[in-house]
Amino acid sequence: MRSEMILFAILAVAVIGKAHTVAVAAGILLVLKLSGTDKYLYPFLEKNGMAFGIVILIAAILLPIAKGTVTAESIKGIFTSWVGVAALSLSFVTTYLSGRGLEFLTVQGYGSVMPAMIIGAVIATAFLGGVPVGPLITSGLLVVLIGIVELFGKL
Repeated sequence: MRSEMILFAILAVAVIGKAHTVAVAAGILLVLKLSGTDKYLYPFLEKNGMAFGIVILIAAILLPIAKGTVTAESIKGIFTSWVGVAALSLSFVTTYLSGRGLEFLTVQGYGSVMPAMIIGAVIATAFLGGVPVGPLITSGLLVVLIGIVELFGKL
């Protein structure tokens, strides 16, 4: 199957599944491919896309600090709570795992599993209200951990 058809299928599934970020990404790549600019822009995106995406994501995550919503006092307070310590620990683990996953997909050359991950993200978005953004996994794991601790705290 040609790459255009695969991108179109991913775009269609993403639109149907309401995975808007996946739909936008697939749509951009499809437009680049169909316009013939892919031979110029794909190598740049392949080399720098992850880094740019991570920078934008981290900037969005740091925005509450930049706006002054999160203060030095609130930061100090969170590290004295179990939720803060759990957030730090889970962030450590998921960031490590994300690094290993990126290496797996790029350096080790297992990018062929990407369609399965995209389909999983689209299904989770459509049916479970998920958001197809990797670093938010930390927050999701933290919510699960908080629920477990609160459940056992009530027993």
